[in-house]
Formats: sequence, C-alpha cells, structure tokens
Amino acid sequence: MAANVEARGVPIWLNETGTGDPLLFVHGWGGDSRAWSGLTFERHRVITVDLRGHGRSPVLRHGYRPADYAADLAVLVERLELGPVVAVGHSMGGQIVAELALERPDLVAAVVVIDPAYGADEAEAATFEQRLAALRNDGPDAAVRQLGLPAGAVRDQLLATPGHVLAESYAGMYTDPDAFGARPAAAARLAGLTQPLLCIRPTSAMAAWDIGLTLPYGSRVVLWNGCGHFLHHERPRQFVDLVDSWLASLPEAKTACVVGRSAGL
Repeated sequence: MAANVEARGVPIWLNETGTGDPLLFVHGWGGDSRAWSGLTFERHRVITVDLRGHGRSPVLRHGYRPADYAADLAVLVERLELGPVVAVGHSMGGQIVAELALERPDLVAAVVVIDPAYGADEAEAATFEQRLAALRNDGPDAAVRQLGLPAGAVRDQLLATPGHVLAESYAGMYTDPDAFGARPAAAARLAGLTQPLLCIRPTSAMAAWDIGLTLPYGSRVVLWNGCGHFLHHERPRQFVDLVDSWLASLPEAKTACVVGRSAGL
C-alpha cells in the first residue's frame, strides 16, 4: 500500500507491505525508498519512505538535517501506530535512525545501520568544508563525483535530488555544530543509545572503530569485507538473514543495560 502521510505539515510518501513486527527503512543521501526494493522480509510489516526532498516526497526550501528527517519519522511512527519499531537506515539513513532512537526511545525498539554516515576519521573530516562548498556550487554533479558512482539507478536518484537538499543534508551530517558525522562527536552521541544496534561495515578499520563504542547489550558489529557502500544491494539475501537472526537473538524487551563495548565482529 502506497500513501502520503502528513508529518509536520509535509506529505511524506511511504509504502507498506506485509504483516508482523514492523521494520522502518530509511534510505541514504540522495536516494529514495527504491533502495530497498531488492529485499524480502517475509515475517515483518515493512515500511519504506521517501524522505522530504527525495523521491516522491515534496521539496521544501529548508529542513534537511538528520534531526528534521528524524522528527518527520517520529510523526509517521505515531500516526501509523508502529512503535516501538525496528529502524533500519543506510548511510545518511543510519544517522537518521540513530537520531530517532536517541530523541524518541519510546518509538524505537532496535536499530540497524548499514555503513552509517558517522565515524569519519580525521583525514575525512578535513575534507568536509571543501566537499560542502562543492555541493553548494555544483549540486548533485558534485555529489556523484564525491561518491564515484557508476551509471545506474543509484546515480540517477542522486542526480534527481535538488542541490540544496544535498548540501543542507551534508551540513547536517558533518559540519553543523550538532553534527555527529566525525568520530569524537559520534562516539559521544551514540553513547546515549538505549536500544541494541546492529552495524554492518565494509572495511575492517570502520568496524574496529564501531566495536570500540559504548553501546547497549545485544549490539553487534559485522564486517562484510570486500563489499562497497551499498552492502544490502550486494548481498540482499545475506542482509535479510542477518537482520532476522539478530532480531531473534535479542531479549524480548530488546533493551538492556549499557555495557562498555559492543559485540565483536
């Protein structure tokens, strides 16, 4: 079932399929809900959204920071009576679902992040301002160059996203005062999570950093070495199986006391 559901005055496009415990899927920077089309979760109610400014949701002048997106999603979860939901996010969507879980823990039971847009090291952080300037000047063309995307659906979706949406989203993730894309800010922010988190990374360096975070009991970091940024596209069946098995392993309440380190690889 496809529908537009109003959230904070903005009609957000979403699609809903299946029955069971709800999974809310949040796409990445310059993407849309089609990012999840290759996944089949047979035991869940699946909700995919087009974030404001993306896909079939309307474009506004402002309001494209992770906190804005998370606030929209909180309204959707309440209106659809989904909570507590398992929130799944890729890239920027990973920041957004973490923000949702932090700000509205009553609405989120567990968090799944796929190569989330947090944890940038010092070398990457040194490029933030330069990349933001390029986005403001060249819009989606700069985004395609920065990500090195080949021709295909992901590239087409990014090119269709307005430049100001991409630039404000990037600033919200990485350069704004409350951004937590860089490692020190991310570690401090994520220490406030009360829900278990499953993180999938494509490189050992990033996975090792995630393992050092203070995360709730039941959290897990998984390394899929050899994959790129879109891990769920490269291994869709493995992704579904991993999420299903991880959720089944959690305590029934899906939350517990905070421990010093997350689970191993």
